[in-house]
Amino acid sequence: MKFRPLHDRVVVKRLEEDQKTSGGIIIPDSAQEKPQTGEVLAAGNGLRSENGDLSPLDVKVGDIVLFGKWSGTEVKLDGQDVLIMKESDIMGVVS
Repeated sequence: MKFRPLHDRVVVKRLEEDQKTSGGIIIPDSAQEKPQTGEVLAAGNGLRSENGDLSPLDVKVGDIVLFGKWSGTEVKLDGQDVLIMKESDIMGVVS
């Protein structure tokens, strides 16, 4: 299925974080927090201003981004768990 987010929305896939501490202790799934970094899989065209001008998004497909813990809406697309969020929910691009 093809999915294209509208306006200033982006589709983000969470990146898995290490399941071990720096000391080598394995963290069980029930104690792990959800990762707050992800890869942008799709992005909308941008937001239109009141006068009709299109403001393009600052993020693009393939960017690794940092977002808030409770940001976005979790959905399943093509059997894959992803988040759909507004660009304003993204705190920054990790380089």
